[in-house]
Amino acid sequence: MMPHVTLPPRPASPLDPLVAPEVADALAAGRPVVALESTLLAHGLPAPRNRATASALEDVVRAHGAVPATVAVLDGRPRVGLDAEALDRICAGGVAKLSMRDLGVAAGLGLDGATTVAATAWLAAAAGVEVFATGGLGGVHRGARETWDVSADPATLARTPVAVVCSGVKSILDVGATLEVLETWSVPVLGFGTDAFPGFYRRDSGVPVPWRVDSPADAAAVWRAHRATGGGLVLAQPVPVDAELDADLHDRLLADGLAMVAARGIVGKDVTPALLEHFHSGSDGASLETNIALVTANAALAAQLAALL
Repeated sequence: MMPHVTLPPRPASPLDPLVAPEVADALAAGRPVVALESTLLAHGLPAPRNRATASALEDVVRAHGAVPATVAVLDGRPRVGLDAEALDRICAGGVAKLSMRDLGVAAGLGLDGATTVAATAWLAAAAGVEVFATGGLGGVHRGARETWDVSADPATLARTPVAVVCSGVKSILDVGATLEVLETWSVPVLGFGTDAFPGFYRRDSGVPVPWRVDSPADAAAVWRAHRATGGGLVLAQPVPVDAELDADLHDRLLADGLAMVAARGIVGKDVTPALLEHFHSGSDGASLETNIALVTANAALAAQLAALL
């Protein structure tokens, strides 16, 4: 008979997230938790509004009965749930922008980084969080037929069991192509109270949504059924009416911004931050207020959804 041998435990993966005590307690007790991304804070909003928004989003989630879990990487360790000091570090600037492909690099080199939609969703799911609020998804960039510039968000959501509450995809993208890619990856898209897919700064991107729900309860019912597939879901809520960016201003800034990034040779993950900054500066801050309003509304809806689950 072979002698019994006790093997040492398998080392934890460097990508196993460190879950904040409040978040861990809520998950253990079955209380609602909402994940929040950090790229919005580090690369989408200017200081000091980014830090104020970080606190405001967490307050909104709490006000609707859920526990907030902002996601980031600090000193190479993924975190699900950040304290005030960690939020300060993320909002101070100078941190990397981390999508899925970058998580192992950041962990291996001990870097600080803000997580995109794809990385946030994956880390949230790894911690057991199934609802995530953000501003807009990444997707297919204009001109992708030549550049192959497609965000990791759709493919990651296809294999990550998280319901993402957003305001559609950023209007700087090819919206129709992005919805086609989401369909290819079997990611259902629900319009919340709308038949039109939201366009981030604008309530209507000009493209219809495949499905519509009109209550958090209906969204929860769909998610309960869909999560058995192991993939994610998109719940798309338009920006509040009173915060929508003027259509003529939006179209002018978009055209000028696309010309600007082409002229400067800006490509890849640097395109979105450059265009968002162009919108912020060119609209005298109006787009910033729109961005904050829509992500705040999404955090509230996500908390309601999480509470029902």
